[in-house]
Amino acid sequence: MPYYIIFIKERVKDETEIEQYKKLVPAAAAGRNMKKLAAYGEIETLEGAEALGTVLLEFPTRQEALAWYNSDEYRKARAHRFLGADYRVIMFEGA
Repeated sequence: MPYYIIFIKERVKDETEIEQYKKLVPAAAAGRNMKKLAAYGEIETLEGAEALGTVLLEFPTRQEALAWYNSDEYRKARAHRFLGADYRVIMFEGA
């Protein structure tokens, strides 16, 4: 059963840190069994807090999703994301 991770950008704090994050993410994704299904297209928030951006990733399994999220490469990248913006990040099982 596939697993998905969705990133919802809620507030930008430091654009320089976000740019650094964007530079490091490709190395974190290299060699991983994951698909970027959607990233930063047009957004219309229908309910809840306004979203400034969204990314939807697909992984074959929960284990692969967590292996990527907790990898050394992504930990290095996400440190910049934490400094640069507030995100809500949700992992969920596909049906």
